[in-house]
Amino acid sequence: PALPARQALLVTALGGLALLVAVVLLAVTAGTTDIGGVIAARDEVLDSPLAPSVAGLLILAAFTKSAQFPFHFWLPGAMVAVTPVSAYLHAATMVKAGIYLLLRFSAVYAEQPGWSLTLTVVGLVTAVLGALQALREHDLKALLAYSTMSQLGLLVGAIGIGTTVALAAAILHTLAHALFKATLFMLVGVIDREAGSRDIRELGGLRRVMPVTATLTGLAGLSMAGVLPMVGFVSKESLFQGFYGADLFPGSGVLAATLAVTASALTFAYSIRIFYGAFAGPTTQEQLYEPAWPFLAPAAVAAVLGLVLGPAVAVLNPLMRRAVLDAEPWGEPPYFSFWHGLSPELALSALTVSLGLILFAYRAGVEALLQRLPPLGGAVLFERAYQALLRFGELVGRPDLRTAPAPFLARPVLALVALGAVGAVLLGPPDGISLRPEDGPLVWATLLVLVPVVLALVVARTSVAAVVLLGTAGLVVAVWFVLAGAPDVALTLLLVEVLTAVVAAFVLHGLVPYARRSGRGRNVLAAAAAVLAGCAAAGATLALTGRRAPSPAGEHYLHNAESETKGTNVVNTILVDYRGLDTLGESVVLVAVALGVALLMSGTPGPTARGGLAAAAYTEVLGPAYRLLTPAVAALSGYLFLRGHDEPGGGFIAALTAGTAVALAPLAGAPLPRWLSGGPLLACGLVLALAPGLLATATGRPFLTPMFTPGGGFSTALLFDAGVFALVLGLMATVVRRLGGDTGSRTW
Repeated sequence: PALPARQALLVTALGGLALLVAVVLLAVTAGTTDIGGVIAARDEVLDSPLAPSVAGLLILAAFTKSAQFPFHFWLPGAMVAVTPVSAYLHAATMVKAGIYLLLRFSAVYAEQPGWSLTLTVVGLVTAVLGALQALREHDLKALLAYSTMSQLGLLVGAIGIGTTVALAAAILHTLAHALFKATLFMLVGVIDREAGSRDIRELGGLRRVMPVTATLTGLAGLSMAGVLPMVGFVSKESLFQGFYGADLFPGSGVLAATLAVTASALTFAYSIRIFYGAFAGPTTQEQLYEPAWPFLAPAAVAAVLGLVLGPAVAVLNPLMRRAVLDAEPWGEPPYFSFWHGLSPELALSALTVSLGLILFAYRAGVEALLQRLPPLGGAVLFERAYQALLRFGELVGRPDLRTAPAPFLARPVLALVALGAVGAVLLGPPDGISLRPEDGPLVWATLLVLVPVVLALVVARTSVAAVVLLGTAGLVVAVWFVLAGAPDVALTLLLVEVLTAVVAAFVLHGLVPYARRSGRGRNVLAAAAAVLAGCAAAGATLALTGRRAPSPAGEHYLHNAESETKGTNVVNTILVDYRGLDTLGESVVLVAVALGVALLMSGTPGPTARGGLAAAAYTEVLGPAYRLLTPAVAALSGYLFLRGHDEPGGGFIAALTAGTAVALAPLAGAPLPRWLSGGPLLACGLVLALAPGLLATATGRPFLTPMFTPGGGFSTALLFDAGVFALVLGLMATVVRRLGGDTGSRTW
């Protein structure tokens, strides 16, 4: 079961990814992801240079989902699923997703020759190949699986023809196929359960001991074979009419109808094969009996509907009309009726039955001939490609198995440099870059302090020295942000540097001290990589942010933030009002990081247990000072949180401020309170962050749309910001408890 599951997952996932890319491209060309909007913008979609790519991706998605050649091999493997799953899989859900996709986008691409020819050729080839393989099978489920592949091929081929008649026939046959295929799969499951086998060579004569099952199977088989008076007869004749009316190239109608008749004759033959193999002949298992009605009732409903809807197919016309107009808005849907009189389609149906009876009459010779043909495989090639991909992945990932950090850093750094170089060559220098002369003294003063710190960091021989110098460099940059007029960014960077230094102290305390030593050659390579990366980063920063004029989005935020969000701190309003979904995604990442820290460090003693981080750092001054300053830090954190919508601050900065007190607790030997634990804080943060979004959705607004109290005094964005605060603080509590020692009764 693992191999078919892997094949089904990977093949259908490939189609899903292709569909995702197609949707993105359609959103770019049509300006919407709504199917109705895409159809309305049909001219824009077809005039776009992306039109062939979108069509190809849609076809790939449909072929993989609906098991069209050469992506057919996953569907027969899926027959190993339990019977109810097989019935849904083959009759409705997964495989019909591709059919639905092609039907909906026929309104856009039906008149494009490449679309029509590809669908028609691949669909009819799949129909014939699937029917041939079905005649070779002895396992009833395998036979039905290949029959599904064949029927889906007929549907895809009809959609490719693209005429109103062909599309209407495809829609009606989709319904007919769902009815007879669901019936057959459920009844094969009944046979398997009662007889203990699905092999027609081991079955026979079941009509005597299971007459109801035999009757229902016969009804479904007649519908699949396209025999009067079943609904499958009406849909099959409609398909013949659609194929015969094809106008893809001279003679295409005759060729398409010939292939459709061939597939249908084979369908007739394997439909008889199902009934004859299981129910005809002498009874081989006399002890069997009819299953209880709860097992037969679902199949009976579908089988009887297939019988009733044949003569009463006209009742489906209103529904069919709506469906056809969705697939072809500019056509006039045909009127379905049970009897059209003498017509070419009726002659083709008679020919189908005659050929099917001949194939069944000479079944021994036909089966012997088919067994000599190579199997309709694909699974072996897929598995070889899959194993080759795994070996390639192992080869690519082999350098990452080293424990040294250099290999992990070198490749992404050099890749970014190469990407920047290619971008610079292809795009050329950016326009509109300007440096204000008045910024010159500030920049040179910052560099005068920053360059010596960075040089000292490069030659530092111990990790402790490197951490200290790295924090110093961050402090210098934070000061520069303040002088440049970005206090929000400066405050955030300052707090991050403090917390980074404290967490690094926790980590380094548990490591064996060592001095960094490396050869001359490695130093030269590292220096070259660092210089290239620095130049690339500087160039990218200048190109992306060096323009002095605000972008259109920036202009919108600056002019509308106060009136739309009741806040004057544009940075904060972007984070919690305009781009709240982005912030929510980043907050979920914090939860993932906290879970990772908790899992990786579970069972690992903290520094207190390993040797006394608190004992080494605790002094008579630090402990009381910490306890004295903690209330002040908490008050400052609350102040920054409440003022965030109008002044520098907000939930993130407030949480970082509170996090400094949490991080310094182990150094001062102070226990964290019981409530300050990662798990409860993270859970509370997620609830608070999601609550405004769910509230907006419940009231008919887009997710995370801010809502205001009467008078505008309170916004749900404040609740969202509180969730961010709790998530960041929860992450800090988790890190401190696991890396700094268990200073409370909880470990996370």
